[in-house]
Amino acid sequence: MTDTTSSTGRGETPTAHHPLFFFRLESSYFPGWDCHIFQVETFTFFRLWAILLGRMSAYLGRFADITLQKRLRDAGAVLIQGAKGCGKTETASQAAKSVTRLDVADEARVRMELDPRSVLDGPVPRLLDEWQEYPQIWNYVRREVDNRKKKGQFILTGSANPEERARLHSGAGRFSVIKMRPMSLHERGWSTGEVALSALVKGRIPKSAPVDFSLDAFVEKLTLGGWPGLLGAGGREALRFMQDYIMLLAEIDISRVADKKRDPRKVTRLLQSLARNVSTEASVTTLAKDTAGSGARISDETIAEYLDALERLMALEQLPAWTTHIRSSDTLRKSPKHHFVDPSLAIGALGLSPDKLLADLNYVGFLFESLVIRDLRIYAEVNDGRVFHYRDSRNMEIDAVIEYPDNTWAAFEVKMGFSAQDEAAANLAKFADKIDQEKVGAPAALTVITANGFGCRRKDGINIVPLSVLTA
Repeated sequence: MTDTTSSTGRGETPTAHHPLFFFRLESSYFPGWDCHIFQVETFTFFRLWAILLGRMSAYLGRFADITLQKRLRDAGAVLIQGAKGCGKTETASQAAKSVTRLDVADEARVRMELDPRSVLDGPVPRLLDEWQEYPQIWNYVRREVDNRKKKGQFILTGSANPEERARLHSGAGRFSVIKMRPMSLHERGWSTGEVALSALVKGRIPKSAPVDFSLDAFVEKLTLGGWPGLLGAGGREALRFMQDYIMLLAEIDISRVADKKRDPRKVTRLLQSLARNVSTEASVTTLAKDTAGSGARISDETIAEYLDALERLMALEQLPAWTTHIRSSDTLRKSPKHHFVDPSLAIGALGLSPDKLLADLNYVGFLFESLVIRDLRIYAEVNDGRVFHYRDSRNMEIDAVIEYPDNTWAAFEVKMGFSAQDEAAANLAKFADKIDQEKVGAPAALTVITANGFGCRRKDGINIVPLSVLTA
């Protein structure tokens, strides 16, 4: 069993270029002060200088670092869920003082057979990596948290969710859950961070320098995605990585979490159908037809089981519909939009080279929307926000609605081109008028997210923000 016992995960004190610096600044010295706004300029400044000087540490700070520290302070155990390869173990290791890797350590297997409780012994927070390999550990952790009656005892990480029946007792009151995704553009170093989402929803006017946008460079970034394992890689290497990722999902992973053998060819066709329909509400029936191909019909129920398995693997993250009060008699539609946890998976499923992507800019637009949704989810969750989409029976559609625990909400339209802002702004204004603001309040912000242009506020009060200047 592999154990590490460094005093702060890596024995490092967070500096001003690390998100944890601002979390500790706020919690220890300025309670109640929103340090995220100040973080934008400072985090960006130190990151850029570290890159220029070649002194950036191997670990790039993640917004999940902030969330993890908060949850360790509030709960006895923290569960970090996320797709394979998104960086869960590295992030958890920064906070852990001891580690056991349940997927590779032979000694851990022996201990689980002889005395599972002994796996929990070690300096805390103790990281149990890939805990789903031994789902019964859930209950041992739960009991140990009850016995110790202390916060911040355990961190569990996993790239797949076991069946709920494996959790014999609820973790309510003991576990806090964090969903982790591949890196956002800002975490990746591809966003200047001049505009903070947290500042937008507090009414701050967005301002940024014009974005130096290159379509070729953007397509390469789409292909690379936010995977830590692809730092420093090129587009060709990234495409091979994503194709292998898709192959393993189809041939191994989905059968493992479903506890039954699934036909890899059908899973691959489903993944390709999801990729073709990314950022849309394609029906289960449509996905079933695509998956069946020229073979026998596949039932909607079977496709639903496949989708459930992909969501448990956290490769697929559907975007739910926002349901709220509207003034009109229109019916709200409830179908989710299809999104991979990172749009690069869609590129890998279809095997799209940069040249093929550049030849289909309409499809690139759908991928851009999916990229925006990924980043909005990461940025919003720093402050416990949730992201939805909106569509009604008259097909009025809003690409993203963020809702916060205090019922604050904001709406976003996604347009690749800065020149398309007028149409998107008009749609946002019409949407805001349709919502019954006496019941849900006025939107905290209406924003068009673009790929180029610059951050500003229009005369009609609607914000324009390029994705590559946005941060949490």
